[in-house]
Amino acid sequence: MIKIILILISFMLSTISWATGYDVIAVGAYGVDVKFDGSQDNLATDYRYERRFDNSILNIGPESENFFYLKPFAGLELTSDSATYLFGGIYLEDNLGTLFTGEKSNFIFTPSLGAGYYDEGNGKKLGNNIEFRTSLEFSYQLKNKNRVGLSFGHMSNANIGDKNPGVNIISLSYQFPFN
Repeated sequence: MIKIILILISFMLSTISWATGYDVIAVGAYGVDVKFDGSQDNLATDYRYERRFDNSILNIGPESENFFYLKPFAGLELTSDSATYLFGGIYLEDNLGTLFTGEKSNFIFTPSLGAGYYDEGNGKKLGNNIEFRTSLEFSYQLKNKNRVGLSFGHMSNANIGDKNPGVNIISLSYQFPFN
C-alpha cells in the first residue's frame, strides 16, 4: 500500500505530462449525517489533497461553454481515525456568473465524480475497499488566482459491498494553481 501511495504522490507532483491545473488542500468534517432521531455518528477530521488537471479529456458540449469539458483529478484523503482513501476521477468546472448572467464572476462551481481504494483504519466501515465519491464545490477566486472553497462530498460503495452505509464530508479548501 505504501508503494502505491508513493507512486501516486510522485505522479501528482510531476508536471511533465500535465501543464496546468490546481492543487487543492482541504480540511473538513468526516461523517456528517443528518439524522432525525437525535442520534449522531462519531465525527472525524478529514484531510484531503487533490491535483486537478486542466487538460480536458472529453469535450461534450459547445466550445464556448467550458462547463462541458471533463477534466481528470487524483487525490489522497486521510481522517483523524486513520482511514485512507486513494482516488481519481473527473470534474467539471464553470464560472457561476457565466452560467447565470452571461458575465464572468469570481465564483466557481465544481462538481466531481471519482472512485478509489478505501482503507477504514479505525474509521467508519463503509462495506468495501472500492468506494465512489461525488462532490459539489463552490469556490471564490482571489485576485492572485488562488481559490477558497466549500464542498460537500459523499462516499459510498454503490451497493457493491455487503453493506453500504456511506459517509458525508463537508470541507473548506484552499486551491492554488500550478504550472
